[in-house]
Amino acid sequence: MRIKDILSPESMIMDLKAKNKEDAIKEMADLEVATDIVNDEDAFIKSIWDRENESTTGIGGGIAMPHARNKSINKARVLFAKSKDGIDYNSLDGQPVHLFFMITAPAGADNTHLQALAKLSGLLINPDLVEKLKAAKTPEEVIDLFEKAEAKKDEEDKKAAEAKKAKEAAKAQGNSDDDNKPLIVGVTACINGIAHTYMAQEALIKEGKKRGIEVKIETNGSEGVKDKLTPDEIKRAKGVIIASDKKVDMPRFDGKHLVNRPVVDGINKPGELIDDIMDSKADVYHASAQDKSEESASTEKPGVWASIYKNLMNGISHMLPFVIGGGILMAISFIVENYMGGPKTPAFIFLNNAGNLAFAFMVPVLAAYIAESIGDLPALMPGFVGGYMAAIVNGQFQVNVQAHATSPAGFLGGIAAGFIAGYLMVGLKKLFANLPHSVEGMKPMLFYPILGLLLIAAIMFYIINPIFSGINFAITHFLNSMGTGNLVLLTTILAGMMSIDMGGPFNKAAYVFASGAFANDPHSATAAILMAAVMVGGMVPPFATAIGTAFFKNKYTMEERRAGVSNWVLGFSFITEGAIPFAAADPGHVIPSCIIGSAVGGALVGLWHVGVLAPHGGLWVSPLAGNIGGPSHILFYFLATIIGSIVAGLIMSFWKKNVKDDPNE
Repeated sequence: MRIKDILSPESMIMDLKAKNKEDAIKEMADLEVATDIVNDEDAFIKSIWDRENESTTGIGGGIAMPHARNKSINKARVLFAKSKDGIDYNSLDGQPVHLFFMITAPAGADNTHLQALAKLSGLLINPDLVEKLKAAKTPEEVIDLFEKAEAKKDEEDKKAAEAKKAKEAAKAQGNSDDDNKPLIVGVTACINGIAHTYMAQEALIKEGKKRGIEVKIETNGSEGVKDKLTPDEIKRAKGVIIASDKKVDMPRFDGKHLVNRPVVDGINKPGELIDDIMDSKADVYHASAQDKSEESASTEKPGVWASIYKNLMNGISHMLPFVIGGGILMAISFIVENYMGGPKTPAFIFLNNAGNLAFAFMVPVLAAYIAESIGDLPALMPGFVGGYMAAIVNGQFQVNVQAHATSPAGFLGGIAAGFIAGYLMVGLKKLFANLPHSVEGMKPMLFYPILGLLLIAAIMFYIINPIFSGINFAITHFLNSMGTGNLVLLTTILAGMMSIDMGGPFNKAAYVFASGAFANDPHSATAAILMAAVMVGGMVPPFATAIGTAFFKNKYTMEERRAGVSNWVLGFSFITEGAIPFAAADPGHVIPSCIIGSAVGGALVGLWHVGVLAPHGGLWVSPLAGNIGGPSHILFYFLATIIGSIVAGLIMSFWKKNVKDDPNE
């Protein structure tokens, strides 16, 4: 189908009068009726809005493409409209829309509107065409622009096809000059998307270069998806490496040899992952309809623990911004309270309320995204409600069959709610799998939300909340009543765990335990001590490597000494990942040294009762640190960090052998 076959001067509005989305759709629909494209305006507008309510057709770049196919439409047509000032259309990029393409197709048409969408989308990628359309004065000029753009695109496609054919012919004859390097593609992603994601990408690419292999990695980090893999790259690739702790888009890798590992393996074992692909040791991944809603990408099914860990990490990755943002604002409010006027100052009230509001979402978001990881989007709402029920006691809502309960189900109850909601949705999907196709649309809009909410609410109300509120109360009471000896033991273990895998399961388990205690009671002295312990434990590895590279230069390469300089800042900011390159290069010496140093720092935290009323921030939140129950100052917090770091740095550096002469020196 040619563009000119679906465009007509009579179906164009060169100066749209509407000022909002509702009026714009109505104005365009009026013209559709006037030109006999549509025979029932109310039904047509309803179908347009049904599509908009699924997801906006404002595709960004100042373009919207509302479309419909039903019996209220007489013929296939694309209505073109322009708005000089632009209209807020809830576009994906949040920018106003200037160009509208309303695509219509009769009920019996063979996906005409989808073909038109694809054709228009392909042409509208060209920013020059978009700018020329915005400047066009007449309908004839619009049609001429599209015809020229379409002709140019057809010519480009023809040349590309001929070039591809010639390349294939040359390759068949053995005369190809094309680069014959093997290609491996992959995706790296971690919970925070700050360090691990990009470290794994760099490690895999660097290892590939050593072996003469081209490696292209897509990152799913804090800035969103970068270096996105193209279908051609995936098709050409010998295999796929997924080094991720959270969900990534998997069905596109159907039919490829694929390895699926935690992100730390991408950092620590790039050679092993590449060898698995090159030696065809990796299983072939086959996407099914159900695979498209699941995060597991390999045909080698993960074990129970791996599945639990990955689902839990998906919840934690979405929860952390609420914990860090809310917790830091609360921390700043406490600084204001302590040093700048007390609890009645407007600054304290504002910051504390803002922090508490964000913190209140912590458990619901955790539960929601654990559920979403297991049961896909339909499980999100039941998980959210289950997490909310776990996070509150009763208030104006009775969320517990034990109406006299004085403690929420808390962090543990929220985790349980997430897993239960997720697997409930998996069960409902299987239950309704064989429903007639005619009622398929009722499942996500009716069956899943109603039954999912009903079941999770009943389970939380009658089972989970009564059990976990008691457990949560017991844990909180135990922590708050701990003697110094037991407290020192706990802080030693938690701090040491932060250095075992520097971002892996042990590290996250320690942080989640401390932040969970802090979430249950942000004013708890014990929770503050646990938070101080994990932060000290997490700061020791980067500080230890910085100390070692600064004072024992003969034990480290030039590259390591450069990395050591940045680790002063990373350590100060509680970013443990700065020590990962050192641990990857020499795990036998670096990791045990850091564990010992972190444990020493954690023991001192418990011994001195050092507490920090913040869930993140490292030494930046040191104004909140103090000897709980004693003088309020930051000395002990700094001392615990410094002593632990020096211990780790000395052990590591004395233990390591001198490096050979560095050619980069």
